[in-house]
Amino acid sequence: MPGILIIAHAPLASALRDCVSHVYAACPSRLEALDVPPDASPEAFLPQAGAAMDRVADDGGVLVLVDAAGATPCNLAQRLARGGSRARQVRVVAGVNLPMLLRVVCYRDEPVDALAARAVEGGHRGIDEPDVSQEPPRC
Repeated sequence: MPGILIIAHAPLASALRDCVSHVYAACPSRLEALDVPPDASPEAFLPQAGAAMDRVADDGGVLVLVDAAGATPCNLAQRLARGGSRARQVRVVAGVNLPMLLRVVCYRDEPVDALAARAVEGGHRGIDEPDVSQEPPRC
């Protein structure tokens, strides 16, 4: 089962992890959040990111979800992916949102490549413009 690491601008990563804990009543195992402060440089923050990846990694690989392609969290994730051993498969997906994260938590038993595809699908499906002319369903 792949580990999941969320790397995002502070406080988004922790907030997304907390939302997963809210939905599932407990944070799933090997799911970690790393909030990148506004003044962090990739070089200075790389050891913390590497340690976080080590905590979630196992033989199933690691899926790293980042908030914005090209930003510092993404640059960190790409460096981690390039620096990983061949024994550890690392996939990086940018544009993390709550539907994406919930989807990958639900399909954690899949290989990391399939999980990355699920992340992209979940992220896309989670973007919608609801019909505000309709009353929402009652619980």
